[in-house]
Amino acid sequence: MTEQHTEHPPASAAASLQSPHEQQHQLQSPQQQPLPGSSPDDAMGSCVAAMEAALLPCLPARELQAIDRSAHSSHQIDVERHARDFMEAAKRLQLYFVGLQHEDQPTREEILQKKIDMMEEELKAKSELIKKHETLIQRWRKELKDQLDKHVTELERV
Repeated sequence: MTEQHTEHPPASAAASLQSPHEQQHQLQSPQQQPLPGSSPDDAMGSCVAAMEAALLPCLPARELQAIDRSAHSSHQIDVERHARDFMEAAKRLQLYFVGLQHEDQPTREEILQKKIDMMEEELKAKSELIKKHETLIQRWRKELKDQLDKHVTELERV
């Protein structure tokens, strides 16, 4: 069983040599919510560390089959405990990623504020366009009035 852990980095191997109580304590500490000042990378790192700690004690398939045939119920309990620890760590990691996804999505207030800002910009642009058109219409009216006055004066001369 020690040969299996030599594949892992030294820190991981040291974690696998801990007592079950120490492993359980190590698994429970990442459950705590990250502090507001801690970075998301730290929180994700703690979730990954919890999953790694839960995976390390798992045995290869051959040993699991041998334990299934074993008369010792403690072996089966250990396997079930490690599987449960792994599933809990996986669930925490999944919840963490769901939380990250929700953080990336704007709040309802932010969405509404963005829509209001867009509408205000649109209103401003349309107001400027209306002013330009009003100025243009006034200029056309003046030109038409001037032409009308010109035609009226010509008709009066005739």
